[in-house]
Amino acid sequence: MLLAGCHKGYAPHIDPHNFVSGVNNPFFPHQVGKTYTYRSATAQDTEIVSVLVTSDTKTLMGVTCMVVLDTVVLNGELTEKTYDWYAQDKDGSVWYFGEDAKECENGPVVSTEGSWEAGKDGAQAGIIIMGTPAVGDSYRQEYSKGVAEDMAKVLSLTDSASVPYGDYHNVLRTKDFSPLEPATVEEEYYARDIGLVLTTTAQGGSDRSELIGITPGR
Repeated sequence: MLLAGCHKGYAPHIDPHNFVSGVNNPFFPHQVGKTYTYRSATAQDTEIVSVLVTSDTKTLMGVTCMVVLDTVVLNGELTEKTYDWYAQDKDGSVWYFGEDAKECENGPVVSTEGSWEAGKDGAQAGIIIMGTPAVGDSYRQEYSKGVAEDMAKVLSLTDSASVPYGDYHNVLRTKDFSPLEPATVEEEYYARDIGLVLTTTAQGGSDRSELIGITPGR
């Protein structure tokens, strides 16, 4: 499958009646209250990233979206705080409706670069995880011209990944890229019934983010 999002004129049809309550895609299970914790080795230092599935919702383009809070801590200091908005359709695909991103420095917010909201200023929702991914599938993950243009391609459904939280097989591996940063390519590994377990920079760097813990939700 090749989603039209990889070409000009991207405008997916969003029908609020085609969405369900909650997000339970096996490669992206987001129960309320669950927290994923990652350790990320970057050029700057080691970051700790926490992803909390909140009980809050936000309505975008008529769709009730789940609110997920991402925080990044570097050397004990909060450097990023982002609210992401997700919703799942009846086919099991998880759509990304935007983010409220804040970059912090010594406490105060110094930048909101990268923020976007589907339905505003031409921004469109994209797909984070497909309901039935197949090798070769390509799709937009987000679209806000000049702000957020990430895309992905399914590379494998039979990969393996070893991270501090466990060893996983039959893993979904995707290639993630953006025309806004053409020199950088990432690969993401999703384990069934767990979610994202590993992110590596395949081109343009050597960053690596590994899952180190999960706090169950409800």
